[in-house]
Amino acid sequence: MAVVLRGYLDRFAEAAQGYDGSTRHAAALEELLASYAQLVTDPANEPGYGQLAATESGTALVAALRTESARCVAVIEKYRALRLLEGRTAADGYFANIESCIAEEFGAVAPDAGSKVLLVGSGSFPMTLLNLASLTGATAVGIDIDPEALDLGRRVVEQLGEGLDIRLLGEEIDQLDFLHDVTHIVFSSTVSLKYELLHQLHACTRDDVVVAMRFGDGLKSLFNYPMQPVDPRLWQLTGTISQPGQVFDIALYTKAHTKTESN
Repeated sequence: MAVVLRGYLDRFAEAAQGYDGSTRHAAALEELLASYAQLVTDPANEPGYGQLAATESGTALVAALRTESARCVAVIEKYRALRLLEGRTAADGYFANIESCIAEEFGAVAPDAGSKVLLVGSGSFPMTLLNLASLTGATAVGIDIDPEALDLGRRVVEQLGEGLDIRLLGEEIDQLDFLHDVTHIVFSSTVSLKYELLHQLHACTRDDVVVAMRFGDGLKSLFNYPMQPVDPRLWQLTGTISQPGQVFDIALYTKAHTKTESN
């Protein structure tokens, strides 16, 4: 498996470095990511991953693959946005191919028209926000640290999200002045500092906020940052949503002092 994964690592690095603001390499990267997604969702590869991850060199390889594949995910979203904006992709195709069902993402506490949802790591093609706002009527806000992704994302929302309450911002999470109003938070699986940000959010969010943390453990950690322990004084893990065949799973968190009555 190490040889195969090193091959992916080299191709990811080349693909990320080859992005030039055009879509001329889009098809090759789509094929590469599709192949990689198949590898990380095939249970038959778990034993080989386990042996690899037990070695120091294997751990370093896995970490490098996470970083480079995350860069490529960011690039493929730019390709999708550019294709849409150039008129080469129909909007309906993207609405049909939703990232995940909103009801499944949050379990029994899904957003509704009165909710305000924050997506950390909205990217260039904010499909989650578009679908969430269109399906539920919720207010949706995305943040991202990549200026090009923000520009493309805003143009995508302008084209696909007419009438929807969606904003994309470039502020750091501690600069947001509306955090106390947010009811639901989604962390993209490729945000490397998501658990540090979760810790930071405890003091500035409402008591009943629900957090959906996309993650990948084991074999899926080749494509995602894995689940980490949380401070039990601050957050409690209320459930996990396993998604066989999908590249990430979902962990649900609520504040530790917010208890669901069982009697």
